[in-house]
Amino acid sequence: GIDIGSTTVKVVVLDQQDQLIYKDYQRHHSKSREKAVEMLKAAVSASGADTVTVSLSGSAALNVAQMTGLDFVQEVYATKVAVDTLIGDVDVVVELGGEDAKILFLTGGNEERMNGSCAGGTGAFVDQMASLLSLSLEELDRLSLQHQQIYNIASRCGVFAKSDIQPLLNQGASKADVAASIFQAIVNQTIAGLAQGRDIQGKVCFLGGPLTFLYGLRDRFVKTLNLDAEHAVFPENAQYFVAMGAALQSKKTEPLSVEQVL
Repeated sequence: GIDIGSTTVKVVVLDQQDQLIYKDYQRHHSKSREKAVEMLKAAVSASGADTVTVSLSGSAALNVAQMTGLDFVQEVYATKVAVDTLIGDVDVVVELGGEDAKILFLTGGNEERMNGSCAGGTGAFVDQMASLLSLSLEELDRLSLQHQQIYNIASRCGVFAKSDIQPLLNQGASKADVAASIFQAIVNQTIAGLAQGRDIQGKVCFLGGPLTFLYGLRDRFVKTLNLDAEHAVFPENAQYFVAMGAALQSKKTEPLSVEQVL
């Protein structure tokens, strides 16, 4: 399964028992097709199989699927397939990507909420804010966990966020407090902009790169939603779930020989 997103490509190989035996995660630097083809070939070679089934998913995958003739799976469906198969018993999925964010409500009627064209409240927003503070993502995350105070920062647009952050820095606010406030802004944007009044409750599964690697962001979601350890689910390999859903769905397609793929 291959997840071609707005900033990264994720590739997984599952065995016949649906166990993860290979994974790779790389930024594509706007060369999504080239990186996807390169990573697909490496994954197929590493699988050691004579035949494979392949499906593509993700926001930038449709053109690659059309170009190669490989199967395409819509990413929301791929996410649901992976969550249902690998976790089960989940009420809400919150997924943050490089430039998109989505919430899937799985109980009380399935419903999807996704951000529009703006990348506010996503991984790209975090990248911008870290750059503004002259911090690496790791430094931003580490500092956020040392905060003493949360400030109100807009996250629906990087420009507005910068206009909130710069005065705080000028007035002597600590970078730790600003870092935590940036993560809180993303949480607020997700709840207000995506949930739009529908409660995020029950067992909540958090997916995507930012929610895999940024522990300060995880912390703000858990505390804001008042979730305990039983109801906040951060699964292993959370950044690969769309790719794993595509791989699971690919079992319905015709097997290809390794030579055909390569």
